This record gives sequence, C-alpha cells and structure tokens, in this order.
Amino acid sequence: MIGSKLMTASALLITVRLPDGRFHGLPEWPPSPFRLFQALVAGALTGAPRAHADALTPVFGWFEALGPPSIATPPARAAQRSTLWVPNNDLDAVGGDPRRTAEIRTAKRVAPRLIEPDAPFLYVWPLIEGSVGPATSMPALAEQLYQLGRGIDMAYAAAEILTLDAADTRLIAHHGTIHRPSQQGQGGKPLRCPTPGSFASLLRRRRVQRMRLRGGHLTQAPPAHFRVVAYDTVPTRLLFDLVTSDEAPRFARIPLTRAAELVERARDRLAWLLDRALGDPGLVERVVTGRGAGEADKSARLRIIPLPSIGSAHADRAIRRVLIEVPPDCPIPAREIEWAAGAVHLGANKDGEIAEPDEPQLVRATDEVMLRHYGIGAEPRPARVWRSVTPAALPVLRPRGRAGGVEREAGEVEAAQALRQALRHAAVAVAVETVSVQPEPLERRGERADGFAVPPRFASRGLHHVEITFREAVRGPLVVGDGRYLGLGLMAPVPDVWRDVMVFRLPQGAEVAATDAPLLLQAVRRALMALSRDPRGGVPRLFSGHESDGAPARSGRHEHVFLAADDGDGDGCLDRLLVAAPWACDRTVKGSRDDRRRFDEVASALEEVRAGRLGVLRLHLLPSIFLENHPLLGPGQVWESRTLYRATRHGRRRAHPAATVAIDLALECLRRGLPRPEVEVLEVEAGPQGGRVMARGRLHFAAAVSGPILLGRDSHLGMGAFGTT
Repeated sequence: MIGSKLMTASALLITVRLPDGRFHGLPEWPPSPFRLFQALVAGALTGAPRAHADALTPVFGWFEALGPPSIATPPARAAQRSTLWVPNNDLDAVGGDPRRTAEIRTAKRVAPRLIEPDAPFLYVWPLIEGSVGPATSMPALAEQLYQLGRGIDMAYAAAEILTLDAADTRLIAHHGTIHRPSQQGQGGKPLRCPTPGSFASLLRRRRVQRMRLRGGHLTQAPPAHFRVVAYDTVPTRLLFDLVTSDEAPRFARIPLTRAAELVERARDRLAWLLDRALGDPGLVERVVTGRGAGEADKSARLRIIPLPSIGSAHADRAIRRVLIEVPPDCPIPAREIEWAAGAVHLGANKDGEIAEPDEPQLVRATDEVMLRHYGIGAEPRPARVWRSVTPAALPVLRPRGRAGGVEREAGEVEAAQALRQALRHAAVAVAVETVSVQPEPLERRGERADGFAVPPRFASRGLHHVEITFREAVRGPLVVGDGRYLGLGLMAPVPDVWRDVMVFRLPQGAEVAATDAPLLLQAVRRALMALSRDPRGGVPRLFSGHESDGAPARSGRHEHVFLAADDGDGDGCLDRLLVAAPWACDRTVKGSRDDRRRFDEVASALEEVRAGRLGVLRLHLLPSIFLENHPLLGPGQVWESRTLYRATRHGRRRAHPAATVAIDLALECLRRGLPRPEVEVLEVEAGPQGGRVMARGRLHFAAAVSGPILLGRDSHLGMGAFGTT
C-alpha cells in the first residue's frame, strides 16, 4: 500500500502548530525553512547517541537537497513590546561572585507575534520523480519536533506525502498568507533555506557547543551552512505598445473581440524567437505556449495579457498595449524574454520574414500610467469588486436559444460555481463574497461574451462576463478562467467600492445574554482600536472618538464608528453584531475616501473579540448578499426600538416624558439627515424631575428609508437601535 502511494506522490507537506499561540523568532517572518530544518534536526538528535546522527545522514542529506518550499502562515499580529531584565553573561565584572548577579542585569526586549493557538504553518516541497524514497522517514522525524522559534516556542508537527495538486489545494484552502519562493522578480523577502552541507554544519556546531570551554577559553561555534532565497517577489512585468511600422509610427487599434487571436499570434512569434536564442524547444513549449506543460509548470508559465483602453466612459476599449508577465520562478530569464518580445512583429511568417508590414509590432512602452486601471503599477490600488473586460471561459455552457428565466438562472448559478473553482486555479486565495455571471457586457462600451468565441476551443456559450466581490481587497492583474493564457477572463477593478456597514454572526453556543451587550460592545471597540493602531501606537479618531492628543473629539458631529448588538430570534441571547461607519448612521457626515477605505479594511479584519468573562468570541462576517432586507438595515417605513433610546436633553419641567421623547426623537432624526417621522412612544421612564429619559418607540416615515438607525445618547455603543417591523 505504501509503495503504491509513493508512486503517485509528488509533494511533501509538513504541518507545524504552536500550542501557545506565540512566535518569538522575530524579526524573521515567516519562520524560514532552515529554522524548521534546525528544529527537525534538534528533535531527532535530542538524547540520541552519535551513531544515530550517522544513520540520519542519508535522510537529512536528501531533505536538504530539495528546493525551497512554499509556506502558508496563519494570520498573526504583533504583540505589545515588553522588557525583561536578565543576567548578563559577564560574571567577571562582579569578581566572579554569583551572588552579585543582580548587579549585571541587562534589558532584553521581547515582542512576539500572536497567532491563533494550534493554527497551522504549512511547508510544501515539490518532490522530483524518483526522489520520494527517503520521504518515508519524514513522518517519524516530524513527530519528534518539539519547538520552533526560540526555546520557549513549544511546537509539534506532522509530515505527509501528497500529490502536488492535493498539496496545492491545502495551501489555497489555508486561511492565512501563502509565501512562495522565487527565482527572479522584484522586491521579495529573503529567507534562509537548507542546502547541501547544512546537516553536516549543524552536527559540527552541536559537537563544539557541547565542549565550548577549551584551554580555559570559550570556543566560538562554527556558523551553520544555508542559502538565502527570495520569497514573494513581484513578477517582472514588461509593458509593450502595439505600434504600426509605417513612416509615422502610431498606436495600432485592435478590436477588443480579437484579444485571443492577438495573444496567440504574439505568443507563437515570441516562442519562435526564444527557441532560436535558447536552443531548448521543450522548455519554450512548456513555459511560453503551454504545450506539454504539467501541473508543476503552471506557476512558471509566461502570461501575455492584452490591455484594452479603459478608465473613461469615452474610452473605445480597443487593444493598444500588451503586458507580458514573467513569474518569479520562470526558468527563462526576464531579460531574454524582454529582448525577444521587442523583436515580435505580428506580420512575420514562420521563417521570420515580414510578410504583412501593415500589422503592428511590439515596442517597449515608456509610459506605464495606464496600468493603474488594471490594479497594477507603482502604487496599485487594491479593490474588492472586479468586472470582466474580456469574458471568462468556463466549463459551463449557457442554454441554447431563448432560455426561460428559471433555466437561465440555473445556468448562471452553475457558472458562478465554476468561476469559484477558476479562482482557485488562478491562485486567488481571498474569500469570495458574491459572484454574478451574464452574457451581456458589464460596461457601456463592452462587447457581448459571444463575440469573443474562438471555435472549437472556446465556444460562444462557454464565455461569460463576470463580476466578483471579494471579502478583502485584491491587487491586480486578475485573469481567470480556462482562457487566462490567451487574454480571456481579464478583470478590471471597480474603484472606491467600500462597505459602510458590516454585520457579524456570533458563534453558536456562545450564549451571550442580551443584558451583557454593553460589555461585549466595549470589547469590540477595544478590538477595533487595536486593529487600527498605527506603527507609532496612535489610533485614528474614526475608531477612538478622540483627537490625536487623547482629548475627546469636540466637533459636535458623529465622526467615529457605531456599534450595536441584537437578539435576532428573541431568545434572550445576542446573535448579531453590527459595526457601522459614522456616515452610514449620520447622513450629514461625509466620509473621505481614506476614511472609507480604512473603515472597510479595519472592520473586515475583526475576527476575534476577547470580552472578559464572556470569553473569546470568534466572529463570522456575513456576506453582503445576506444583508438585503436585514432587520437592522431595512429598508422600511416603520422602525421599532430594539434597545432603549436615551434622550439627548432634559425635558421641560412639568412636561410629560412621552412628549419630551417624541419631540427629541423627531429632532434627532432631522439632525442625522433622516426625514422627520411620526413618533409613537411605546414605553417611557424618567428619573427625578424628568431627567434621564429613556424610552422605546416606533418611527413612521412617509417613504421607506434604509438603516442602520441608531439615535440618541450612547448610540455609538448600541443604545437607540431601531429595526424594521
């Protein structure tokens, strides 16, 4: 059984967990492959005789020769820095008297990263065919691992052998960040990786460490042997203009529907030039044209992306530029691809002769400003909402002829499911909130999906225009679907689409009593302030309600977030939590673009709340599609109190409290930019001499209005919440 499994295995996966939820090995993040290698060696040799190390040499010799792995890390945040005072290793300064150790204490600053306890780290090594034999020893070695990071970071691990596709699926399904090694590209993060000789160097260090004092002197242990690999580099992107080759060079104007044809011609011409230059037709076929490419070649394949002119309502969406994206692990150097692409003429025949001089050629672009329209460039702006410019090719066919509404809806649902799978294949790991699919263009000057058909490979009924809303903002370029290597499925971001209101579901079984809402909301407020804290420790007024000097905001306007908790099913326990931007609850406040972006990013990152005696609560953000006609959001004409309303001022002496509340509620609606309602007071209570008026009421608007509606004093912490009836 084991032998048959190894015949199909192509990846080694090691999963590491830290039970304490802390990693002290900073500044290194993520934990490097060499750190894991050291931990595996330490676990295997702890308490073992020297002969055991010799027996492990073949296994670790095989392991250190593997290429750098892909790494998935769980969500983490920096903990507050603390200072520990520890004895310095300088006893001679106090005459060698150990009783005077307190006199030589030195400061040691500690700032670990906090992660969810038992959240997994994944390390995936692709295995070369025929090299899986020693992998059978890795599960036993992984079980002996006991720490990762510093000596106080207790850990445990497990190793398994999977197919490469299964390992890649595990990586993408991981809820954290994926870090991939690179051969070329820009930027990146250097991480230490094992290399041939690493195991022998660690054995030498171990021997010296066990006998450091020689001849009355301390001997410095020899350094460990490793190599440094860049991770997470940005792909090399080469932008070319499509220029005609007549006497007055000018931009070519290729119709949008010819995107696949354009890419195919440019790709074949580029492959021909690279084949002549490199003399390796097999490599060029796999990396450039995709013929003979296997699962392991996907991440190394060259991508040629036609870029239509967009960004304005008047843009004609004709193709004038081509972007060539060279992945970080592409085996062909980017400079070779840039040289060959600069010699591409679409009018050349198979022998390289210019048979059609009127066809355009690729010329290296000097102006890359237009890349921002596709979420690329020097300062890319990530977006949550993306729309297709060229339709995505999906393995789902639309119904023939004039399909009925039910049949068309069923087809679109099936296509939406296929699109989610296509995002996984495109290595997009961000969660999808909503997906819509249709054959019609999503922009005014777009083309129907049918017009992009390239039979027999891409049938017209298999092409779909799509709009995707992600849970978090995504950077470009984004190309999805089966035709992503031929210019189909090109997406463009829809800028400045930010969420103003978010509703979270409390975990089942939490049983937070409705009377504990103030305690919960105070904890949520603290969590939001912690998430919004800048590197200097400052919290923006949007989340704190205070100025930068710590003084309460005195602008007289509602400029910080509103919170509310609700018992939706009436069982006496809270089950929903609402976080709303100030401009969503006070229509007279105009949120700036930066504030809208910051609110969306910080509030959507709220996943866990530590609420004292209520415990640690894991929150689940509800997708926007579930918020339509939500009781706290409306729309509706009649809104009724869900929590007590506290009047903004005292009533007149001898005035009836109900009349005071009715007037105050109506004026409060006007102050918040709402229409003036008819107020029906359902319940009222007042303190001595008419003070501290609190009430429940019902608001009747002449026309339906949208929520959330939180009014009165303490409305930022859930008081005065109204819901539709």
